[in-house]
Amino acid sequence: MKLKINKPICFFDLETTGVDTMKDRIVEIAVIKIFPNGNRESKKYLINPEMPIPKEASDVHGITDEMVADCPTFSKYAKNLNEYMGDSDLGGYNSNSFDIPMLVEEFKRSGIVFDLKNRNYVDVLNIEKQVSSRKLGDVYSRYTDKILEGAHDALIDIEATIEILDNQIEKHGYPAV
Repeated sequence: MKLKINKPICFFDLETTGVDTMKDRIVEIAVIKIFPNGNRESKKYLINPEMPIPKEASDVHGITDEMVADCPTFSKYAKNLNEYMGDSDLGGYNSNSFDIPMLVEEFKRSGIVFDLKNRNYVDVLNIEKQVSSRKLGDVYSRYTDKILEGAHDALIDIEATIEILDNQIEKHGYPAV
């Protein structure tokens, strides 16, 4: 790993029943703990969320009510998971906005304070946002391989926006609206 670390860092990802950190629950957690010497450990748990998994969520992550029916609840893993993650730094993809708040809430529901003090956070999505410009001209160039001439002219900008959308539909297959 190229990231220089002075203490362990736990990269983790959650699959959940939805995106509301206050009401939704974790159905799967995976953690890769990387130590300063480069060694790695990993854990992965399926979790019974004690609530139905909406079809929309199952369609995203593939985890169904039947798959977690006999799995332990988060509270059964909470103490050991808190100890495992210890005072490690935390990392993930969109982890600062979603995974960390969701994990904190699950620990709280289990009666455990997941201490966020004295940690560093590595959110790869935030890094990507910093290195990949969201400016119209830059996005236009990424999708069309052309330079946007006359940017900030309203008509030119909206024509470019439509061309980007056409390319997004072609590339990503977005459905019609």
